[in-house]
Amino acid sequence: MNILICYASTEGQTRKIARFCARTLIAAGHSVEVLPATDAHDLALAGFDGAILAGSVHMGRLQAELGTFARDHAAALNGMPSMLLQVSLAAAGEDAEERADLGRIAIDFCKHAGWDPGEIHHVAGAFRFTEYDFFKGWAMRYIAARKGQKIDPGTDTEFTDWEALARILRRWRALKGTPRLAATDDDASDAEGEAL
Repeated sequence: MNILICYASTEGQTRKIARFCARTLIAAGHSVEVLPATDAHDLALAGFDGAILAGSVHMGRLQAELGTFARDHAAALNGMPSMLLQVSLAAAGEDAEERADLGRIAIDFCKHAGWDPGEIHHVAGAFRFTEYDFFKGWAMRYIAARKGQKIDPGTDTEFTDWEALARILRRWRALKGTPRLAATDDDASDAEGEAL
């Protein structure tokens, strides 16, 4: 299959996740094009068999440029197997309220774009202190302390579960020629995804 991975990244973790997805899919024999959403407005999706959009949650929403891409290409995306990877620090936790909020953010994003992805997965992000300014670094230290996370504010701390992400990619039914419309019991047990 020829797969598009379109992403928006603020501090770089979502870009790293997009590149990991590309390497994993290429190793499985697929062709992949990886583009930041800012470079993909005029892209024709007719040559792709499936698409993965990836973005990170900041201030309760995904990046605007990813939303613009999804909205501008909704018809094409809805005509092929597609998946949303939503990256956040909250995905690393077990707080039920925060997890519910992540679900709402993803659903709002997709509804606003008019896009109906076959799968939505929440992927844990990272504290990227090497990328934060003073104020954001302070805010992130406060968030980490509130959650009981022990972090070194001089270094980055990654929470992304790469093995779980590889499993998501291997299980993506698009790769087996079957668009995914609902989560299976196996996927629910992974606590990694949800279907719209």
